[in-house]
Amino acid sequence: MTITALVVDDEVDLCRLMQITLTKMGIKSDTAYTLAQAKAYWQEKDYDFCLTDLRLPDGSGLEMVEHVSNSSSKPIAVITAHGSMDLAIEALKLGAFDFVNKPLELPRLRQLVENALKVIHQDKAVETTSERTPEQHLLDSRLIGNSAVMQPLKRTILKLARSQAPVFLSGASGTGKEVVAKLIHDLSPRRDGNFVPVNCGAIPSELMESEFFGHKKGSFTGAVADKQGLFQQANGGTLFLDEVADLPLAMQVKLLRAIQEKTVRAIGDTKEVPVDIRVLSATHKDLNQLVQSGAFRQDLYYRINVIELNLPTLNERREDIPLLAKHFLALIAEEWQLDAPLELSSDASERLQLHNFAGNVRELRNVLERAVTLAETATIESSHLGLPDLNANQDEDTTTNQSLLDTDTSHKSAKNNTSPQTSLALVASAREQNTEQTTNNLHPYRTMAQHYPSMSKSVPDVISSHETVPNDSASDDAYDSEKVGKQDKLGIAAGELPLQGLEYYLQEQEKHLIITALKQTNWNKTQAADLLGTTFRSLRYRMKKLDIAEDQ
Repeated sequence: MTITALVVDDEVDLCRLMQITLTKMGIKSDTAYTLAQAKAYWQEKDYDFCLTDLRLPDGSGLEMVEHVSNSSSKPIAVITAHGSMDLAIEALKLGAFDFVNKPLELPRLRQLVENALKVIHQDKAVETTSERTPEQHLLDSRLIGNSAVMQPLKRTILKLARSQAPVFLSGASGTGKEVVAKLIHDLSPRRDGNFVPVNCGAIPSELMESEFFGHKKGSFTGAVADKQGLFQQANGGTLFLDEVADLPLAMQVKLLRAIQEKTVRAIGDTKEVPVDIRVLSATHKDLNQLVQSGAFRQDLYYRINVIELNLPTLNERREDIPLLAKHFLALIAEEWQLDAPLELSSDASERLQLHNFAGNVRELRNVLERAVTLAETATIESSHLGLPDLNANQDEDTTTNQSLLDTDTSHKSAKNNTSPQTSLALVASAREQNTEQTTNNLHPYRTMAQHYPSMSKSVPDVISSHETVPNDSASDDAYDSEKVGKQDKLGIAAGELPLQGLEYYLQEQEKHLIITALKQTNWNKTQAADLLGTTFRSLRYRMKKLDIAEDQ
């Protein structure tokens, strides 16, 4: 199969150079020197792709881009003069496949043509078969859902995968931005290259340049060897900048130049190295607002936001929840090595569809993992989901509002009509109620003991070691004198706070309880689960989560 191309440029020597390069790659090409001539050639012959300059004697190459994009799905790339990046971005928005800068570098030109050939072969394979393509199968298996908002999203992703244009993924946290970014990469001509995701908010600012561009040995204290940066790792593939809004301004400048010039220079190196990457970026923040406030550079925003793809929230596609739940339950069963397949009851499925998922798809998976942990059978019931009752929520909101109103009224009455002693009594009563409520909220083990009565004998010491200290100073003194000398299993004295934080402290307490139960039963997990008042499945999950070996 012979591939044909149309080359459009008013520089005769440059056209000949491009023709020679294409001929060596086995591509037959024609040349046009004006916009009118190029349009006429494109109408007369069936070319496979087009390469056009943006500055032509009788018009702009953008017209040619628009003409080709509107008449077919064949790739068109543009040639732009150095410093005309705005025109290149406009061409990409109009549907251009990719761009190359003048002065023309032949390795970069050959790379662009090779990517175009991959798209051409992919399109021809689709045309010759009436069955679903592997790309469509991959899309449906990785992006779960057939709702009204998902169908156009899937079509857009397939279209974006053919292009080399930078894509900005926007959407709330948990909507699956990294999943879509990886999907765009796997469906693109770059699928054989690396997909390199990086969380921009997780890299310390002083190490950011080294992480992105690499460094040479001895370039700074601690640089004991050469290091390859993220740009070099993604060469030939895709670089995904997650949480790009968290980049410091100083790094935004360096990142902009690397993206525009497609070259990077490692710290301590004297030369720049070309890189062939596609940049995808994402954030849950309003990037446009950050630009307005000066927290994000406008030029970088326009460079990475050539095409914006907004991902819908889970609440906007509730009809996809049963399919997503089925998919996640299958993954959980495989990851946890469960024998029986997991399924949702009809009540549980209906309850999930009525829930307000603030955390989107990520929250749905967390809810299902918790439900599998609590369920004693392979069928997940509505009670296992741990979601608040809808009617109870409404009643609770009404009660809370009435309570706040009553409290406000009592305070006003106390202020206007009661003695100071009565006011103090009201405040003390309210403080006592708040302390009791806070104590109950901070005790996951107390909640577990209420659900599993057999655990109540196992956890009283843990609960007492977490009791909330009363707020007033007199009670603080009494509390300290009463508990002086006592320490919990982690060696933390009563009244002191754990240095590593609450989550670490609670996990260590839970780990200590589980190991104690396992030792008492000679590491028989079934018997240990009975002692702890939980299920075997829940115990296995907690052991895996807390990194407890099968035998210690």
